[in-house]
Amino acid sequence: MRTLHPPGTLTLYSVIIPARDEEGSLPETLRDIYAAFTAAGIAHQIVVVDDGSTDRTWQVLQDLKQVEIPTLNPIQNPGPHGFGRAITYGINHSQGDALVIMMADASDSPRDAVRYWRLLNDEGYECVFGSRFVKGGRVEDYPRIKLLVNRLANMFIRFLFAIPLNDTTNAFKAYRRTVIDGCRPLMAPHFNLTVEIPLKAIVRGFSWTVTPISWKNRKHGIAKLKIKEMGSRYFFICAYVWLEKYFSRGDYRRDPLP
Repeated sequence: MRTLHPPGTLTLYSVIIPARDEEGSLPETLRDIYAAFTAAGIAHQIVVVDDGSTDRTWQVLQDLKQVEIPTLNPIQNPGPHGFGRAITYGINHSQGDALVIMMADASDSPRDAVRYWRLLNDEGYECVFGSRFVKGGRVEDYPRIKLLVNRLANMFIRFLFAIPLNDTTNAFKAYRRTVIDGCRPLMAPHFNLTVEIPLKAIVRGFSWTVTPISWKNRKHGIAKLKIKEMGSRYFFICAYVWLEKYFSRGDYRRDPLP
């Protein structure tokens, strides 16, 4: 295991949330995040990226910022759009020296995000990867077909990269900003960004740990991930990072921590 950072060196936690037509989900999601982070005493900003919504998403964000959530920072991605592009846009317009990617549909637990912060700031890890499929993790109302595809995809990634992480495809992960900068350029424009960042971080030698998390299915709106459209895109990113791992001769690995 790499040398970890000294504890207590982080100052601001940025939450990055891509949102497209999420007017029904955002109020609960943002209120819960704000309440959890405030109760934990975590200095934070909540960066929600409106990624070309056609409903009242932008107005909902404006109302929440003005009336309830002072740490909310809504921004609009002018395009081109896409899940990965929205996350990258949010990262580029955030100020935190640590960040966590969360979903707009309240599927990710703010309490888990607080635990991520503790592992980054108090224990000095550079990446924290949540897993729904380790002891202590749980899922609620996961569609069976998507669950089967998820487990097969993650099994393939574990085998391909010879890593113990079994939930690589889950977007809900946290990083020090130095990790994100060390993984640039970020290439994936869609949901395949969820595997690009953690795989690059692992291949490039950043320290990481896994913690159990919970996940629940959305109450409002429709899921944006289309499995049929994403298979080849996930494969492309995995192949790209795999080639880096085995053929770059370490050219992209970061220098060891002092």
